[in-house]
Amino acid sequence: MSDKAKKDIKDREQQVLKLLVDHYIEQGTPVGSRTLSKLPGIDISAASVRNVMGDLEEMGLLKSPHTSAGRIPTSKAYRVFVDSLLEVQEPDDSSLQALKSELAMSTSHQTLVTAATQHLSGFTRMAGMVTVPRRDGNDIRRIEFVPLSERRVLAILIINNEDVQNRIIEVERDYTKEELDGFSRYLNDHYLGRPLNEVRDRVHSDLNQTRQDMSKLMELMVDVAGKVFTEDDESDQEDMVVSGETNLMTHADLGDVQKLHGLFEAFQQKRDIYALLERCVSAEGVQIFIGRESGYDALDECSLVTAPYEMNGKVLGVLGVVGPKRMEYARVIPIVDVTSRLLSAALNSKSNS
Repeated sequence: MSDKAKKDIKDREQQVLKLLVDHYIEQGTPVGSRTLSKLPGIDISAASVRNVMGDLEEMGLLKSPHTSAGRIPTSKAYRVFVDSLLEVQEPDDSSLQALKSELAMSTSHQTLVTAATQHLSGFTRMAGMVTVPRRDGNDIRRIEFVPLSERRVLAILIINNEDVQNRIIEVERDYTKEELDGFSRYLNDHYLGRPLNEVRDRVHSDLNQTRQDMSKLMELMVDVAGKVFTEDDESDQEDMVVSGETNLMTHADLGDVQKLHGLFEAFQQKRDIYALLERCVSAEGVQIFIGRESGYDALDECSLVTAPYEMNGKVLGVLGVVGPKRMEYARVIPIVDVTSRLLSAALNSKSNS
């Protein structure tokens, strides 16, 4: 909703909207004007409340499910609520101490992010997610290609003299050992010692150049190398830890089998959700995607709350939770925020020890 639209909501309408959203989040059933008029903080009659609810419905902030006389908030209403009407609840000290203890017992970056996502899923009773620190900055020490049968090539990447990655890629035609050796020599001559992300960007840039400007050997080399680093891009979905997916089955709003199937499939594939989290890496602080704001059909009935975490001033990844739009934003948002800060502190502590 635009700033102008928010200003168009009068104080009384904001009051009714806040009470209705709070009540719906707590109870999960459509809210009628009579119910609202009896809540503390309302000083107008049920008839007046009904008129205000009608105005809110015309604004697209409320809707009536089926034939119920009550109203429920729309995604647009949740956005106004989160942006303008929310009163957050700070996590209690015992919860913070429990998370600090879990992080203190972790001995590696992987166990730290795993502990963080398990805490998020357990504390919120939703699905917790953390993107694992990417290894793009690691230097490539050698690249080798080995011909296989049926238009396949084995790519061997040696990273930082210790990490060996083998990837089987499908190519447009069979290549001879001599051709692949030539590709290897070219890549090693030009990219040896460069970070993986820089090599990937350079190769992708070459892929986009005009083919007429390349020799035939260069064209073939770029085709093969391009597939190697495209494979690297597509493997990004593996760089995410997800915990508590089954928690979503306990939420009535996501009880539809079709919705859950699409959502679990998204978790299984991870690519769409990982791409969404990556959009948050450059953002500061907590980000909230409500319903269709995520851009992914599987999350249409969900909300995603994320925050970046960092080490030594550099953002390493993003953590967050996904749950129904009817989530306790007042409780969930500060939990995500504090977890990202504590994870950052734990990573900084271990890197400096």
